[in-house]
Amino acid sequence: MKTITAAELKTLQESVKLIHVLPEEHFTQQHLTGAENACVYEMVFLTKVAELVPDKSAAIIVYGAGAPSLDSATAAEKLAKAGYTNVRDFRGGLTEWLQNGLAVEGTGLIGDSINPDGLYEVDVETSVVRWTGRNLFNHHQGTLKLASGRIEVRNDALQAARFTLDMNRIVCEDLVDTTYNALLIRHLRDDDFFAVDRFPTAEFVCERAEPLPSCTPGTPNYTLHGAMTLCGVKKPLCFPAVIAAADEDHLTGQAQFELDRTQFGSHYGSGRLFAFLGKHVVNDHMHLHVKLHANRAEAGK
Repeated sequence: MKTITAAELKTLQESVKLIHVLPEEHFTQQHLTGAENACVYEMVFLTKVAELVPDKSAAIIVYGAGAPSLDSATAAEKLAKAGYTNVRDFRGGLTEWLQNGLAVEGTGLIGDSINPDGLYEVDVETSVVRWTGRNLFNHHQGTLKLASGRIEVRNDALQAARFTLDMNRIVCEDLVDTTYNALLIRHLRDDDFFAVDRFPTAEFVCERAEPLPSCTPGTPNYTLHGAMTLCGVKKPLCFPAVIAAADEDHLTGQAQFELDRTQFGSHYGSGRLFAFLGKHVVNDHMHLHVKLHANRAEAGK
């Protein structure tokens, strides 16, 4: 793929179709003069470019944030595969352009950081835990809703977090036969598994949040060290998690981990505890995918 430098682009800027391939909000904040926007992260990228440049032989220059980000290189590759024959990649992107002291247009707000400090209450309707239970021959999966939760951020770092699961709101999603589905839910709620009548909630409390300095967006940025209480039994639990601010008033958290149910007294079908189970064996570990949405709490709460 042909590339171009900032100095070369400056001489051609008015005679080519210049496409900013980052999201619309980034384009609004800062873009090269005369550029138009088609975000390469969106599935409609090629459709958008076709609207902007119907002629596939037209001279196009794509740019993004600059190396090492792969945004413009990916855009150029997509366009070449789609039949565009005169595409060049301004690989240095906005970084190189600004380093050369060249002018840009936009609101100029890039780099303004969100201040996430504060207390956040988990939205129990939009937050969810997805569970998967397995054995050697089969698996079942479903959801579990939350009863409550809270996240606290101070000095731009996670300080405390907790969430409570409503065990009565456990659902199986893969069994389409309503009779078998109801049978499984009763089974999960009885004493063989989670004794929901006696223990209607389960809770995780984070006692220490360890930052992960080598993280990148979309990968865990903390290891949460704390304790899980399930079926009335409290055990230590730690797992990696992503905690991020969507904006000034909303946080999101996501984590995936394995939980050994037998540590909490859920013994049914455990090959470690029973002999000759055959097809009745149930894996000791269940997989949980926790997704939390939290809203900034009102002052004074």
